[in-house]
Amino acid sequence: MKKIVLALVCTVFAGNTALGTPLGEVVVPRDNPMSPAKVELGKALFFDPILSSDGTVSCNSCHNVFGSGTDNRAASAGVRGQLGGRSAPTVWNAAYQSVMFWDGRAASLEEQALGPITNPVEMGMDHLESAVQRLRSIPEYEQLFTEAFGTQGITPQTIAKAIASFERTLITKDSPYDRFIKGDSKAISTVAKEGHEIFQTTGCIACHSGGNFSGPSLPMGTGFFQKFPTVAGSAYESRYRLTDDLGRFTATKNPADKNFWRVPTLRNIAVSAPYFHNGSVVSLDEAVRVMAKTQLGKDLKNEDVTKIVAFLETLTGEYPEIKGPRLPQLRGRSLYNPKPFSQAPALPQKSAG
Repeated sequence: MKKIVLALVCTVFAGNTALGTPLGEVVVPRDNPMSPAKVELGKALFFDPILSSDGTVSCNSCHNVFGSGTDNRAASAGVRGQLGGRSAPTVWNAAYQSVMFWDGRAASLEEQALGPITNPVEMGMDHLESAVQRLRSIPEYEQLFTEAFGTQGITPQTIAKAIASFERTLITKDSPYDRFIKGDSKAISTVAKEGHEIFQTTGCIACHSGGNFSGPSLPMGTGFFQKFPTVAGSAYESRYRLTDDLGRFTATKNPADKNFWRVPTLRNIAVSAPYFHNGSVVSLDEAVRVMAKTQLGKDLKNEDVTKIVAFLETLTGEYPEIKGPRLPQLRGRSLYNPKPFSQAPALPQKSAG
């Protein structure tokens, strides 16, 4: 992985009222070019709970693409009802992030796709090879992998590449704000325009910049991180337990990384509550107040919060239509009993009378 860039200090562009930039083209790795066959296979894998140990959890369970791309929970539920320690980030526009997970421990969508499969709290498979063997046992999956990857077949790498290819199609463009910066002055309200200016002059734009509002465009594997909270000691810090989780430190064990986090996107932020890594804040206006105080040391007036929220609401884009796939079927067996019922021990018969 390339050297991680730690945003130790964010420059505040006070007075900068320039318009932003729309989402650009998604960067596709050279070793995983897009193809319709990969996308369709990736969609099936994204929705199929077969990749979880007990057949109850799919990628879509925590990253619902029929909604916000999250599960809108403070902590996602994995196999056997276990709760994770962090709120699921949205999968919408994740293709524009240069590192994945809240702590940036994955350098690409491909690397991220494999992590939950063997996480004991999330999908709970004992080994990636177990997931491979399950898929190989289903002829329809064998055919789909052949169509997408030829002789490479079903491997952890092709599983990851297929899921990542589908995720790179999950883009929400043409938000009201996008139309506004392209010249449609009526696309957003006057209040939202004022909120956009306050967003910049307050200093929010220092970290939430670029087309994805998640920082500068960086090479894949190079993350943009910020300490949270930067301004220590506010009432919000203890109220919402913001420092209990040490963030990037949990992945690197480098003391300098304590409480550093990948800067998240603000696109679709109005529909992806609850907020922050621990899902501790349930309303967008409160999240704005928390960020102003903990990151910039500022107490915002209520009317300024209202205006910033109005601006943030304009970042919700148009969702592409997604039709759920018809999943390849298990035939004559279950995930837990590989023998057909005809080969199972006979049930005891009740005596007549």
